Amino acid sequence: MAFNSFEFLFFLAITYFLYRLVPWREQNIILLVASYVFYASWDIRLLGLIVLSTVTCFCCGVMIESGRMTRFHRYLAAGSLVLASLAFNTWQWDAIKLNLLPLNLSIQWQKLLPTQIGGWLFFVSALLFVVIANLMYPRWVLLKQQKKRQLFLWIGIVIHIGILGFFKYCNFFIDSTVNLVRVIGIPLESPHLNLIASIGISFYTFKAISYIVDVYKGKIEACDSFLNLALFLSFFPPLLAGPIDRAGKLLPQLSSPRHLNFQQTSEGIFLILFGLFKKLAIADGIASSVNAVYQATGKVSWLDVVLATLLYTIQIYCDFSGYSDTARGISKLFGIDLTDNFNLPYFSKTPSEFWQRWHISLSTWLRDYLYIPLGGNRRGDLRTYQNLMTTMVLGGLWHGAAWNFILWGFYQGAILCIYRVFSPKEQKTSALSNQGLGLIWGMGATLLFFVVTCYGWLLFRATSLTQVITFTQILFTDLGNFSLSMPKPPLAAIVGIPLLIGYEVSAYLAGNADFRYRFPTPVRAALYAALIFILLMGTSNAPAQFIYATF
Repeated sequence: MAFNSFEFLFFLAITYFLYRLVPWREQNIILLVASYVFYASWDIRLLGLIVLSTVTCFCCGVMIESGRMTRFHRYLAAGSLVLASLAFNTWQWDAIKLNLLPLNLSIQWQKLLPTQIGGWLFFVSALLFVVIANLMYPRWVLLKQQKKRQLFLWIGIVIHIGILGFFKYCNFFIDSTVNLVRVIGIPLESPHLNLIASIGISFYTFKAISYIVDVYKGKIEACDSFLNLALFLSFFPPLLAGPIDRAGKLLPQLSSPRHLNFQQTSEGIFLILFGLFKKLAIADGIASSVNAVYQATGKVSWLDVVLATLLYTIQIYCDFSGYSDTARGISKLFGIDLTDNFNLPYFSKTPSEFWQRWHISLSTWLRDYLYIPLGGNRRGDLRTYQNLMTTMVLGGLWHGAAWNFILWGFYQGAILCIYRVFSPKEQKTSALSNQGLGLIWGMGATLLFFVVTCYGWLLFRATSLTQVITFTQILFTDLGNFSLSMPKPPLAAIVGIPLLIGYEVSAYLAGNADFRYRFPTPVRAALYAALIFILLMGTSNAPAQFIYATF
């Protein structure tokens, strides 16, 4: 049930209607049920993982803060985990048939039983986990407070890293190890595991870890409402691709009454419109042109690689920021504000500025929960470079279990280190500005860094390391080849891209993303009409999954 589907539009309308009917305390129940329905629409077994994450967060948070749990909370956590583990089994709902006239209920019980051993293993593991945790609980309560805090901090982190590592990276590391063994001449069959596609797991896992760490550091209080914590982790608009909001920002909004007003609703509708315009009209429109080059079976030209990479630079931005805008817009309809995840990233002049503008919630998460705990820049230059490389390589691996993502992370870390070594001094930049060369300096730096960014997206989009090497060779050795085999994008993308560039240049010059409110009403109406018209044109493009939803 993707944002760009009619099923989601119907789902959103029903959820919004029910949300507006009930008092605010019941609104959270509506949102939690809707979030679980939304997530289960991808695969019902995913509910088992997100409830396991919620139970872990809840128990660890309470134990870190107060050192003990009430009996009600223990029963609630244990019951939720056992029930959610059942969702890991494949339920066949057609085994239950209900006829109203005449009233008749038939259940084929044998079909309701799990058919996959993985589901049974998860269920039995959950039962064992509950039993062991309850047996250990009296001993944990007697531990000294600081030891208890550290113990549950690490229990929470290890469980979440373990879930993420197993469901997202297990097959990658198995296959890589098998391939390495084969290289040295030992024939070995790959024991590839049939795991579920863990959609969105990277995003809610990072939210969960930040919650536990923030409770441990005393930045926030542990959430005493299981429902609110479950909603914080599973809130459906940002669930698949962010932004990765912190508990300190989102939980207070979920724990208090929300007052909707016209301005908030109109901003939400504009963000949805703008996000879908970027996704449907532009990202989906140019996807086929990009794929034609990056999935080509024969040789491609220099111009093909350059144009396809340039279009992919636009595609991934429109796809990802389109999701973030839509998620923020939907949240505003429910009176909830999410973090702005993008701030005109392609106007960056330096790599550090780029990461302050691109996927802001992830880059700040990596800074606060990885780079700074590693030592940041407090232990000398050499250690700073090491920390930068570690952070960016792990950030690249976070995007997906593939070597090109690791290479992309290494590339991003390298350019951050190189910039740190050779960055121009402030005095020099100031002197250029005083001489009237600041504008030329800024434009040159922006253009140069845009080229650097584009090559990074080539590494990111490549289907294999072999393609990275091939395309890089073409860029340097096939310079005079202007033959073009890449198909032309559809009209919606051709018209939409200049409109987007014009909009973002205006926002950059105005220094305010909400600059459109300065326009006279007829101009603003013309802008909205153009977005709607091009968006409707874009509905004829072949729909594609949001790229970051698979991360």
